[in-house]
Formats: sequence, C-alpha cells, structure tokens
Amino acid sequence: MFYSFSSQDKRREINGSDFYEFQFCKMPFNSEIKEIVAVKNIKNWSDDSLYVNGNDHNEFIREYGEIFNCGIYNDLRSGKFDPCGINYYKPEFIDPIIEKISSKRPADSEKIIAWFSKAKKYNGFYILGI
Repeated sequence: MFYSFSSQDKRREINGSDFYEFQFCKMPFNSEIKEIVAVKNIKNWSDDSLYVNGNDHNEFIREYGEIFNCGIYNDLRSGKFDPCGINYYKPEFIDPIIEKISSKRPADSEKIIAWFSKAKKYNGFYILGI
C-alpha cells in the first residue's frame, strides 16, 4: 500500500499525481502552527516521502483511518484524515501513532513504522491529500 520512489519520474510512471503523500515537516521546531499548515509552505512530491496510491483509498481508510484521527488542517481545526487537504501531525503524535500501528498491525505496517522512525528527527509530518 505504501510506496517510495527513487525519483518523481518513477512516481509519474505508476499513477501520475493520484497519491496521498506522507511528508516530513522540515519547518523549524519553533514555527507557528498557522505557518506549518499554510499552503504556501507546502512543497509536494519530496523524494523522501512515502506515498499511498489513490486507488488504495478505501483500503487505507479502512486500515488506517482511525489511527490518523488527530491531524491539524489548514484552517487550524483538528480531526480525522482529510483526503483532499493538508493534515499535519505534531512530533509528539508520532510515538502514539506507532504504538497504535504496532498493536493493530494494519496492511503494510512495517513499511510505515520504518518511515516513522525517520520522522522523529523532524517537526512532525504531513499527510497531503490528493
């Protein structure tokens, strides 16, 4: 379910731009939340991102929807994963999310847990919708 690509050309070969993107938040730790979720500060298609194919939307929501229920949106509200928007998760959310994934063991959990081990050195992460 989760993909990583050696280049964006490889990503385009598979499914164009129809992906959710798990992206490290590389903004400074002292950044204000409104800046972190501002559209102008989001740069899509990072080579170190993890991707979910849009064709796997239903499976992703079924397997992971309840796990990613604490994202902060562009309008500063918080809630379940928004498949069409910016979802930001603070650094302190990473360990509890890993624990939920480890206990539930949804599809492809090893791959996302490995990615999260790298996310700990950043200011949280985003899930960017389609």
